[in-house]
Amino acid sequence: MTNLRADLKLVVGAATAKALAKGLKIETVSDLLRHYPRRYAERGQLTDIAGLELGEHATVMARIERVNKRRMKARNGTLLEMVITDGKRRLQCTFFNQAWREKELVPGKNGLFAGKVTAFRDVLQLANPEYELFDAERQAEAMDDFLAEIIPVYPAAQGIPTWVIAKAVRQVLDVLEVDEDPMPIELLARYGLPSLESALRGIHRPSSWQALNSARDRLKWDEAMAVQLIFAQRRHSLVSRPAKACPHTDGGILEAFDKRLPFALTAGQQEIGEEIARDLSTEHPMNRLLQGEVGSGKTVVALRAMLQVVDSGRQAAMLAPTEVLAAQHARSLREMLGDLGQAGELGGAENATRVTLLTGSMGAKERKKALLETVSGEAGIVVGTHALIQDTVSFADLGLVVVDEQHRFGVEQRDALRSRGSDETSPHVLVMTATPIPRTVAMTVYGDLEISALREMPVGRSPIKTSVVPVAERPAWLDRAWQRVREECGKGHQAYIVCPRIGDEPASDKGDKRPALAVLDVAPELAEGPLKGLKIGVLHGRMPPDDKDAVMQAFSKGDLDVLVATTVIEVGVNVPNATAMVIMDADRFGISQLHQLRGRVGRGSVPGLCLLVTETLDGTTTRERLAAVESTTDGFELSRMDLELRREGDILGAAQSGKKSTLKLLSLLRDEDVIAEARARALEIVEKDPALGNYLGLAHMIADVVDEDRVEYLEKS
Repeated sequence: MTNLRADLKLVVGAATAKALAKGLKIETVSDLLRHYPRRYAERGQLTDIAGLELGEHATVMARIERVNKRRMKARNGTLLEMVITDGKRRLQCTFFNQAWREKELVPGKNGLFAGKVTAFRDVLQLANPEYELFDAERQAEAMDDFLAEIIPVYPAAQGIPTWVIAKAVRQVLDVLEVDEDPMPIELLARYGLPSLESALRGIHRPSSWQALNSARDRLKWDEAMAVQLIFAQRRHSLVSRPAKACPHTDGGILEAFDKRLPFALTAGQQEIGEEIARDLSTEHPMNRLLQGEVGSGKTVVALRAMLQVVDSGRQAAMLAPTEVLAAQHARSLREMLGDLGQAGELGGAENATRVTLLTGSMGAKERKKALLETVSGEAGIVVGTHALIQDTVSFADLGLVVVDEQHRFGVEQRDALRSRGSDETSPHVLVMTATPIPRTVAMTVYGDLEISALREMPVGRSPIKTSVVPVAERPAWLDRAWQRVREECGKGHQAYIVCPRIGDEPASDKGDKRPALAVLDVAPELAEGPLKGLKIGVLHGRMPPDDKDAVMQAFSKGDLDVLVATTVIEVGVNVPNATAMVIMDADRFGISQLHQLRGRVGRGSVPGLCLLVTETLDGTTTRERLAAVESTTDGFELSRMDLELRREGDILGAAQSGKKSTLKLLSLLRDEDVIAEARARALEIVEKDPALGNYLGLAHMIADVVDEDRVEYLEKS
């Protein structure tokens, strides 16, 4: 018999174990049994070939329609061409110098065919596919799994087709013994869930669709509980380390600022402001996520929180993802504060504070001055990039950290910032994101944070019209796009042109796809062509900081008509006179990024225009994404569409670096009830037993369901 933590080679043999480890990073019995089937086929039902995507490693159940062998003159060999069908569409399969396969690849036979989907002369094909045929001879050998009515089809890799994985799973299940279920008995009874052993058998070798669904329900709970337990433990540890209370002060700088506001706060800004004020007034460290639309007024909410902390005699730090944005934030905070932000300066208000900018590339003299203002406490508000959390930066008394665009920071950086309090205290933390996400996703991704959402837009924001410019189908539309830019500039307005690349780096695109358009190439072409005569500036992340700041200031003042830039202008940049944006190769950006970018226009009294230029063809998934952005300016709705169009498992972040996906069965959009219930139960368990000493099964389950790197990622996020 074997258990979940056993080494695979003890059960399936060294060769198979080595192949699974190399191709799929599967090393233990638990790894294999948590490698769930991607889908299921019913005996007699063929796979729909229409759903295949170029580049994927696909497995299809199909019927051999015809086989043809011919000589290859150029290569002096043979080419065996096979056509398989699902009854509606056909897929070409080719074998090079493998003429002997003609004897077993007989038209009319059904089987499983696996390989990488490629294209040859615009026809989809599998080159040298692996296969298992449903004939008597092979069934006698190793086709037990395919005799069932419900046939599992696993995520596979080159050299490890689904039937090899199925055979390994069968070998493991034959000797598996789960000593003790990790889930508490009372939870299984409360939610009517099967045991872990039953669920693992049911997901891999289901006797019926009902048994399969029951197994899925249980294993979804494992995923939800594993993630929520990590967050519950994290929340408990954060709360156990106190923060310094920063209660509201009568007659302070916050009160003075509120009296001068030239506009009324929205109901949402007022409500969330009160929540934050209450959080700051306690000795429990605030950990709150503030999400809202581009331009919904998050910065004002954050500034009011920072002023409450300054009134309490402490400092606030604002962390931005880029130096351009840090400088922009510092400038905008100073503008909003006026003489309230000019402490020690001629004309500064009596109770003023100081806003200090601190970035990594400052000159020595400037940096020394900023560091001194920070360590002395002279600066009530310090704005910067990751340079703020270096060991050389000391705060007099850091009470609040505001992190703008949280997803752009490394987890270690955010973790380091949280530990920058003094006297064994943590600073309060406010995380802002302009990428709205559904609440259930937020509960999973930001499980240790309280969540606030600004849904209404401040009065005065103008509508933005978005249109797709499909240049492959309608090349004349690009000329019209440049005309529209000239028209806007002719009215005294300004425009952004956004490109995916800078142009001084090697193009990274692979295959037949051309390199993405670059700022350094597009700007001179526009200056000599369709936008000749307009004042054009260039902005990208690798420019010297002073040059970046000079270009941004020139654009803000109206000295430039057009700014050709990378996504460095994606967040925080505020130029109300900019009314038009053209995004080149818009298909190279994600939905959320496109939504963020277009939020740079329509920030004044004139409606904004955003044109999405693409060469992708209608009917593709990519064009679906662009059509979604064109159809709505509701960021929350777009985030839902974005999640539906990509794999949900990647939402936890580490999958971006090639790690195994954590969420294999749990749907962040469809399993809201499971996530909410798991969160409540996890909080109850951790409240009673923070170290899970009496719940060793749950502690082991976290390790089984969430790999070590992902646990570390979630713990620090």
